[in-house]
Amino acid sequence: MKKIVDDWRLIYKVCSLYYEDDMRQQEISDYLGISRATISRMLQKGKESGIVRVEVINPIQFSYGKLEKALERKYGLKEVIVVESSSLDTHTESLTKMYERAALYLSQFFHDGDYIGVSMGVTLHNVATVKRAFPKDNHYMFVPVIGGISQGNVSGIDIQSNQIAREFAQKFGGDYTQFLAPALFSEKKIKDYFLKEKSVNFIFDDFQKLDTLVMGIGANDTGTDSTLIHAGYITDEEIQEFAKNGVVGNVALQFFDTNGDTGKFEPFNERVAGMNTDMMKKVRNRIGIAGGRERVEAVKGAINGGYINMLITNNECAEKLL
Repeated sequence: MKKIVDDWRLIYKVCSLYYEDDMRQQEISDYLGISRATISRMLQKGKESGIVRVEVINPIQFSYGKLEKALERKYGLKEVIVVESSSLDTHTESLTKMYERAALYLSQFFHDGDYIGVSMGVTLHNVATVKRAFPKDNHYMFVPVIGGISQGNVSGIDIQSNQIAREFAQKFGGDYTQFLAPALFSEKKIKDYFLKEKSVNFIFDDFQKLDTLVMGIGANDTGTDSTLIHAGYITDEEIQEFAKNGVVGNVALQFFDTNGDTGKFEPFNERVAGMNTDMMKKVRNRIGIAGGRERVEAVKGAINGGYINMLITNNECAEKLL
């Protein structure tokens, strides 16, 4: 004898009363003379069979919810935020939207008491200086993850890590510390000797406390397009040499190829005062921010190397990644 719970005509009717007529389960039970437990099983069967389809709409950016999930699955990322970039937007306008969305996301992601590492660069400067204001009554500690002393700047803007840490504290609240060392040394042994000083090496204790790491992802720009050259971190000749060895980008001045490998660039990377890639990968939340087609290969390399596990980008870059 056919069980009542297997009556598809009745299952459809129960689902229709519940989802279309907004009747509660007890009301349906009383109306049809069927136990509430049976009504519950029928509603579940309606979902499993496809009679009922549940669609979740993202009210903030419904257009890119599927793209974000697809990227998270493809690359094994904890979270991806895709920001709209209209075909009518200029390159600057597109990036500005990304910076604004990144700032909003970070303001909601940080937790009171967090230690937050920040790198250097134009991207983080622009995130920290968006026009939107955020609550300042937070107890964050922003930590520069590479040395922040340099004479260089980009278009008159100080993009060193110490300045970025200060700007993040001003934007999101909390305090910041300073890494009182040059970002790059002429020789590794000089760097190692310098970092033995107590007035400097305390920063490595702070590295151990980091809950989150926020970094821009640099591409292999050369000549007048290179922020790193303008800031005095690297020469055009060095970047050209890196290109021959397959470099695609860097995070916190740690250069890597498309697989995320740093081996060919270690003679440079090991002269950088700050977190190396092994240290980065120990931080629980590693957020990379980058947009535009020119950053696609750099983002892939950063993901493949495990240097980031969360990504904020625009749809122009996201679609190419997918």
